[in-house]
Parts: sequence; structure tokens; C-alpha cells
Amino acid sequence: MTSRTLHIESRTERLIAVREFISDEARSFGFTDEDVSKIALAVDEACTNVIKHAYRFDPNRDITVTVKRKNGTFEVTIRDTGSGFDPSRLHAPDMKDYFSHYRKGGLGVFLMKSLMDKVEYEINPGKRNEVRLTKYLHR
Repeated sequence: MTSRTLHIESRTERLIAVREFISDEARSFGFTDEDVSKIALAVDEACTNVIKHAYRFDPNRDITVTVKRKNGTFEVTIRDTGSGFDPSRLHAPDMKDYFSHYRKGGLGVFLMKSLMDKVEYEINPGKRNEVRLTKYLHR
């Protein structure tokens, strides 16, 4: 198993570095360009949720992004020390209702779940929160 880690400040302008880091790792693991884009978007969404919700746009907090690669499994873990949330309280959105009311935002978790093979949470508010995004390499 190999792993690499990127530490960033909780600033939206740092998301470019996250996308580049994830894209490089996923591409070198053997994913297609389409899958690389899906993984990068899912990780971007997870980091954006940390910045907006866990840290409430406090630019002086840290986010850790770790990639683990092993036997066809590509796992990205995003860690923060902000406020947590209860993922069991989230429900799949009613897309017809969503679009008929011209809503914006609120689809990040749904998007992550649709782009990745597995999304898992470990929530310990104020201590350490983790979201693990897993994609399997199908050859």
C-alpha cells in the first residue's frame, strides 16, 4: 500500500491544489480521464463542505487529504477538526422538486455518493471528522 498526504488551509482558492493532487494520484493509479474527473469532483465537494460547514469559512483552519492506493482500491480521506454533522439525517434529494424551486447547493453529499463507489463518515465534532471516498479500479 502506498499513501500520500496533502495539507491545506481551509480556503476555497486552495481547492485547485487539492484537485491537482487528486487528479495526479488517480491518473497514475490507472483511472480513465472520466474517472479522474469524477474522483476530483467528489473530493472537491467534500473539501468545500468542510470549508463552508465544518469551519464556516474560517481561513485559518487545516484540512488533511490523504490518498491510499492498494490492490485496485483508491481511497481518499479528508480530515478536519470542525463542527460535524449527522450523515444519517441526509436524504436523497427530490430532484424534480429541487429544480422546480430553482435551488442551488445542497447536493454535495448526493454528488459524492453518485461519483464514488463508497462514502463513509467518522464524525467527532471539534476533535476529528473524516470522510472516506473510495473508488475501485476496474481493469
